[in-house]
Amino acid sequence: MPLINGMTLLLIYQLVGEVSVRLLELPVPGPVMGMVMLFLTLMIRGRLVKSVEPASSALLSHLSLLFVPAGVGLMVHFSRLGNEWLPIGVTLLLSTIITMAVTAWVMQWVSRRTVRREPNHD
Repeated sequence: MPLINGMTLLLIYQLVGEVSVRLLELPVPGPVMGMVMLFLTLMIRGRLVKSVEPASSALLSHLSLLFVPAGVGLMVHFSRLGNEWLPIGVTLLLSTIITMAVTAWVMQWVSRRTVRREPNHD
């Protein structure tokens, strides 16, 4: 029963995210908004709902199946990808470089803050 309760909770957050994105006309996918809402709820509560853990574990164990629709979408739009390969390639390259740079900067920033806060054990 916890698995069904957890899945229901995850789907409710996805539905609420979808509805709020449509009502507010936000340029964000509904499931992403639902995930943000779930994250904020869990942060405010300060603990994980017991039924979410079995549902999330079940979803993560079958994560590779969630890539099948994306692969099918690539095959459906293969000719379009061939026609627009240059802008797609440049975008992928630039976004990868920017992501790596921002990640490195954040990691350095966090490590500097962590070093300052650790007490000296000498």
